[in-house]
Amino acid sequence: MDLKEKSAIITGAGKGIGLAVATSLAKEGVNLGLISRTESDLTALRDSLTKEYGVNVYTATADVSIRSEVETAVASLKKELGAIDILINNAGIAAFGTVVDMDPEQWESILRINLMGTYHMSRAVLPTMIEQNCGNIINISSTAGEKGFATGSAYCASKFAVMGLTESLLQEVRKNNIRVVALTPSTVNTDLARNNDLKIGDEDRMMQPEDVAELALATLKLPQRVFIKTAGIWTTNPQ
Repeated sequence: MDLKEKSAIITGAGKGIGLAVATSLAKEGVNLGLISRTESDLTALRDSLTKEYGVNVYTATADVSIRSEVETAVASLKKELGAIDILINNAGIAAFGTVVDMDPEQWESILRINLMGTYHMSRAVLPTMIEQNCGNIINISSTAGEKGFATGSAYCASKFAVMGLTESLLQEVRKNNIRVVALTPSTVNTDLARNNDLKIGDEDRMMQPEDVAELALATLKLPQRVFIKTAGIWTTNPQ
């Protein structure tokens, strides 16, 4: 797939994996629509990508767990971009604790952001992609969506659900030449990992956001006729 002058929307774009994916796509000449809950996270990135790579970059603030905000943001970005060729569902949160001890509101919040956010965004872009008869949706899941672990019930449940959503949606829209893929990285050196004390060994030996961005880019460059369900990358144990 020739990515130059394609249009992509990325959620959670202000930092971490989202920022790395935005930078990787901008290098390929992709015009970008960046979504975050905090506009200040996007302003400097928009300006730097526009200046360095000469692409068009537009921003919108939205909480992806709120359908009305998602629909408004996507409509605004589509108006600016003119098309939506790629959606990267990256926005996500995490917290860990036992089922008994974890605050139920926090448990539900993880499901709302990680699962319902992916659903709301996909639903908002699909009419455009179906009309175009072409598109790519990449959902950032996790190895936690393939194997559960103690204290990870909320996060694992959300990521397992993203895997199911990915597989079902793939079957629905592949006839429209739309590819839906889940990426399943292990622990990545981001604020999410650091804030939840998930560091594995030295940070410079952990998987980096740029590694996930490279996997996303490689997936997008596959011929449109190639459909895959998941693609995973794992950190080599640095110990």
